[in-house]
Amino acid sequence: MPTALITGASRGLGLALARELADAGWRLVIDAREAGPLEMTRSELAAKTDVIALPGDVSDDAHRRQLIAMAGRLDVLVNNASVLGPSPQPSLATYPLDALERVYEVNVLAPLALIQLAVLLLPPGGRIVNVTSDAAVEPYAGWGGYGSSKAALEQLGNVLAAEHPELLVYIVDPGDMRTRLHQEAFPGEDISDRPEPEASVPGLLALIDGKLPSGRYRTRDLVAADVSGG
Repeated sequence: MPTALITGASRGLGLALARELADAGWRLVIDAREAGPLEMTRSELAAKTDVIALPGDVSDDAHRRQLIAMAGRLDVLVNNASVLGPSPQPSLATYPLDALERVYEVNVLAPLALIQLAVLLLPPGGRIVNVTSDAAVEPYAGWGGYGSSKAALEQLGNVLAAEHPELLVYIVDPGDMRTRLHQEAFPGEDISDRPEPEASVPGLLALIDGKLPSGRYRTRDLVAADVSGG
C-alpha cells in the first residue's frame, strides 16, 4: 500500500485528490489548519483506507516533524496547502510586509521544510508534487504577493529536480478552481463558472501514477493529452 502525504486536505483540491487516492487504496497522511473539517475528512476516508489526520499549520516545525514521523514511510509528498494573503489583494507598492512574510512562510518555506524531511523517506522514483498557479508566471495586477511566492516555489522545485535526479519533482498548475482561496481572491464575486477541483485531479493522478519526467505541468493539458491518446 503506497503512502501519500497531502497538506491542506480538508477541502478543495487536497480533499478531491485524497478521495481519489483513497479509492485507489493509497495509505494517506493528511493535514489542515481547522480540526473540525479535517476530522470529517478523516472519518470519510477511513471507510476506504488507512488514513492519519493531523490538524496544524504547515509553517510550524513541530507539526511538520510530527507529520513525517506519523507517515513512517512515504512515496508521494503533495505540497498543496497555501494562503492567499490579504483580501482583496493589495498592490505591491502598498503590500504589508508582515502579511507578505506570512505568505512566503506558508507557500515557500513550509513546503521546502517538508521536502527536507521527506527526502529521507522517499525511495528512488518517489514523487514531490508542488501545487502552483499561473500567477507564478503571469504578471497579474494585485497578485504580486501570492504570485511571487508561487514563483519562488517553482524555482525551488526546478533546483530540487536537478539536485535529486533519483526523484520526480513536479510543479503542477491546476488552473482556476471553485475553491475558498479563489473566492478570497475575488471577494463578493460569483465564481460559480470556475471548474470544481475534481476537474484537476485526473492530471495530478497522471503524474502520481505515470512516468513523466520532473518539470512543470498544467493538469488540464495532461487530461487533454490522455483523452486524445497522446
